[in-house]
Amino acid sequence: MKAKSKFCKSSKWALVALLFAGAEFGAVGQEGASSTEWRIAAQEVRARNGIGNALSKLRSGTPVKIAYFGGSITEMDGWRRLSREWLKGRYPDCVVDEISAAIGGTGSGLGVYRYGQDVLDKNPDLVFVEFASNDASAKPEDIWRNFDGIVRQTWKRNPKTDIVFVYTITAPMMPDYGSGFCNRAASVMERIADHYGIPSICFGPRVAAEAKAGRLVMSIKEIETAVPKEAPDRDKRVNAELKKSGKTLFARDGVHPALPGHRFYLESIKAAWEVFEKMEPSVAKERQMKPFFDSAMENAKMVEIEPSMLSGEWDRVDEKDPNGRFAGRFGCRPWVTKTPGSKLRFKFRGTHCKMYDLVGPACGRLWVTVDGKRRASTVARFDSYCTYYRLADFMVYSGTDGVHSVEIELDSKQPSRQSVAFRLKDPEKELASPKFNGTEWFPGRIMLVGDIEKE
Repeated sequence: MKAKSKFCKSSKWALVALLFAGAEFGAVGQEGASSTEWRIAAQEVRARNGIGNALSKLRSGTPVKIAYFGGSITEMDGWRRLSREWLKGRYPDCVVDEISAAIGGTGSGLGVYRYGQDVLDKNPDLVFVEFASNDASAKPEDIWRNFDGIVRQTWKRNPKTDIVFVYTITAPMMPDYGSGFCNRAASVMERIADHYGIPSICFGPRVAAEAKAGRLVMSIKEIETAVPKEAPDRDKRVNAELKKSGKTLFARDGVHPALPGHRFYLESIKAAWEVFEKMEPSVAKERQMKPFFDSAMENAKMVEIEPSMLSGEWDRVDEKDPNGRFAGRFGCRPWVTKTPGSKLRFKFRGTHCKMYDLVGPACGRLWVTVDGKRRASTVARFDSYCTYYRLADFMVYSGTDGVHSVEIELDSKQPSRQSVAFRLKDPEKELASPKFNGTEWFPGRIMLVGDIEKE
């Protein structure tokens, strides 16, 4: 029996390797794709097992909580608000509450750890999961592992909670959707959806059809205009030019839709609802609880940083501090140190460990040591988007189960700030200002598959 189990596991990894080798060389056919394509055919709605539990409540007038879980496209004022308002109008006798659980610039790698606190603790009836854009460059096996974790955490907590995967579209995905296929991340997620019977709504086909018909411009870069980028009324003049040509701008940056773009997303939601409502209104079928890939992230969670774990100079971020606004997401006020040599130390028993923290203009870099082995290079808490502070995460350990010791130390040197220079009006002057100089670190939570070992 052991030999068979080992063979099955290795065969599974071989299948993964073969599948994505085929993706590159056109050698493997998959369901919904041609014999030379690895991608899944783009279909606006795949109802699968439907959302019978949520629909039953909506129809009966029982209050319903809908969670919107994803990245910046879901966080912004767009399809999230539009769909919630539309559902309230469709079911006027039902109180429809929203759980806003989207964080810009983050994917399922952070999502699977914060899911319990940000979503499940609020007892949702329906969860929209949106990570196809921010997971676009993630490894397929990482997406599968994270999505396995999200689904299994949901139904472990409440088997009656319905889930819908939604796939947004960006300008770089147009070659895929323009050819009738999902982008890679959505194709990977569709296999998970098939396995668990989870409905999916793909925003790509409707948007791609509008672009193909010449009625939609995906990005401002596609517009030929003599209006200088620095012109204060550039947006107005560009929109006037578009209106003259009978076209609509989907997104200035090709990623974050303007309101007309979000309205296309809403139309896909409406189309899906027409399908969902024609299905049997009974509660959903017994849930499939066999993992698609593995169950490693089923117990992913966040734990608080205890004062006993800290050495050096540390403070809690004050509620009145601008970064105090992140306390709601962390579930506590984050810690802050500006003193090189300050350390966070702890032990855990488990297989995975990450840090949930902030990156920003004056943040520093960290030395990470696990089980006595220091990494060869530091982890910078700064990147090319750091004109402001935002939530982020980084990997500390992923490996064999056991007790592991962790030490994270703030370095005395700050990371190079040059990667952000192109976003600044006067890079030389601004990068020399106090805003971009410092060695700060703002840890909020420890993320684990495992448990903290008490000293």
